[in-house]
Amino acid sequence: MVALVNTKNANNRSATRTLAVFGLLILACAPLLADEKGVTEEPLFYPQPPNEAKLQFLASFSSVLDVSSKNKGFRDFVFGGKEHEGALVSKPYGVAVHNGAIFVIDARGNGWGVFDVANGRSRMVRPSGRGSLQKPINISIDSDGTRFVTDTERNQVLVYDANDRFLRAFGEKEQFKPVDVLIMDDRLFITDIMHHKIHVLDKGTGETLLTFGEPGSEPGQLFHPTNISSSPDGTVYVADTTNFRIQEFSGEGEFIRTFGGAGAGPGTFSRPKGIALDRENHIYVVDAAFENVQILHSDGGALMFFGKPGNERDSINMPTVVKIDYDSVEHFRKYAAPSFDIEYLVLVASQFGQNKVTVFGFGSLRE
Repeated sequence: MVALVNTKNANNRSATRTLAVFGLLILACAPLLADEKGVTEEPLFYPQPPNEAKLQFLASFSSVLDVSSKNKGFRDFVFGGKEHEGALVSKPYGVAVHNGAIFVIDARGNGWGVFDVANGRSRMVRPSGRGSLQKPINISIDSDGTRFVTDTERNQVLVYDANDRFLRAFGEKEQFKPVDVLIMDDRLFITDIMHHKIHVLDKGTGETLLTFGEPGSEPGQLFHPTNISSSPDGTVYVADTTNFRIQEFSGEGEFIRTFGGAGAGPGTFSRPKGIALDRENHIYVVDAAFENVQILHSDGGALMFFGKPGNERDSINMPTVVKIDYDSVEHFRKYAAPSFDIEYLVLVASQFGQNKVTVFGFGSLRE
C-alpha cells in the first residue's frame, strides 16, 4: 500500500494555515461517471495533487430510492427536493456493514434502516415488545449476523438475530449507559458514559468479565468515552470525547498510551467520536465539531483528513461514526471510477444534511 501523506513536519506552521492546506479536496483527472440519464459527474478523489489519490467518494445513502436509483431528478420530482422527505432514517448515529448491506441506527426513529446494496432494496426495522428500542445509538454485527444495539434510554445492549428477531438484553439497572459496543471474539466491550469506564461482557451470557477506566483526565482515566474500536492484534482504542483524545488499551484493559488533545491542528480534536482502524493500523477518527475525519498513523501522528460540511454529494454534517469494511467491497465497485482499485470501504454517518451515510473507497488509481 502506498504511504499516506505525512504532515508531522508541519508543526511549525500556524494551525489555520496548516488546516487550510491539509484539508484541500480535489477533483482528480479520471473518467467521468454516468448516472442513469447519462449525465456525467467528475469522480471525487482525495487528497490534493501532487500526492496520490487515496480515497474516492463512492455514494451517499439517505432516501429509500438510493439503493435502486441514483437519478436525482426523479427523487426531486417525487420528494420535492426536500432534504428530509423520503429519508429512510431521520437522525442517524451508528452504522454497520454486513453482506453488502448498510445498517443505520435511527436515534429518533427507534430502530434501524437497512440499505441493502447487494440486493437493491431498503427496509426499516422497528422492533416491538420486549425488544423495542427507546433511544438506540450504535449497532455492531457479528459474523453470523447477530445484531448488538446500544440504547441509552433503556441503558441496555439489546441483541437480535440475523432475521431481526429479539433474543435478549444485557444490562441491569444503573449498570451502565452504553454508547458503543465492540465485538471481539467471545467478548463485548461497551463504552459507559455514565460511569466513564469500559465494561467487558461475555458475548453469550452478558456476564461481566472485567471493567477498566475511571472518571478523570489522567492517562488511563476517561471522561465520556463514546466510541470504541480495535486493531487486528486486539488492541482497544477508545474515543475519550470530553478529554479530546484517543486512548489505547490492551484487550485486558491495561493502559498503553494516549494521543491527541484539544486543538485545531492535525492530530488534535474538538469533539472526537467515531473511531475505526484498517489492517495497517491507520486510525480514522470522526470529529463532530470540525465535521471531518482524520487519518492518523499508528503512533498517533496525523496523516491526512477528508470531509467537509455542506450540501455537496460528498458532504458530512455533524458526523458521528466512521466504519471500515473489507468484506463488502465487491458490492460497491459499481460506484468507483474504472481506474480506481478499492481496498476497503470507509463509511461515515451524519446527523444532519442531505447525506445520512456517505461511503468512500480507500485504494489507488491505476496508471
